[in-house]
Amino acid sequence: MALCRAKSSLFILMVGLALLHVSEAQDSPQDYINAHNEARRAVGVGPMTWDNTLAGYAQRYANQRIGDCAMKHSNGPYGENLAAAMPSLSGTNAVKMWVNEKQFYNYNSNSCAAGKVCGHYTQVVWRSSVRLGCAKVHCNNGWDFVICNYAPRGNYVGQRPY
Repeated sequence: MALCRAKSSLFILMVGLALLHVSEAQDSPQDYINAHNEARRAVGVGPMTWDNTLAGYAQRYANQRIGDCAMKHSNGPYGENLAAAMPSLSGTNAVKMWVNEKQFYNYNSNSCAAGKVCGHYTQVVWRSSVRLGCAKVHCNNGWDFVICNYAPRGNYVGQRPY
């Protein structure tokens, strides 16, 4: 009986560790880079590289949002995308949410569809934004907050992203 309980506990521990690995795997720097570069490749834009300075900036700002998970921009020197969701949001899924705005972006008019948002998408694929740093925190309200910072910043009025 004790052996059965030990095997059961070991199985539960292994499943928990596997789930932890899967969730962390979607929040690594490489996961953020891969998600961004996939969207950039689709429109012929070169890849981004990870920047620890930007990641540190993102982490410091994300830490400030733990108390409320509010979607307030940092007004810092970098381009920025924010996402928050409950009960959990991986970094990869945050990038996918931003990339899903592509459907609202009209390249010919260089604008978003009426009443729609597409600026997160255009920042992801902004040709001259070549460095990326992201962070994620779990907020006190149960939500996850994801921020990515871009350098040089993008989304300049009158300019196309690619």
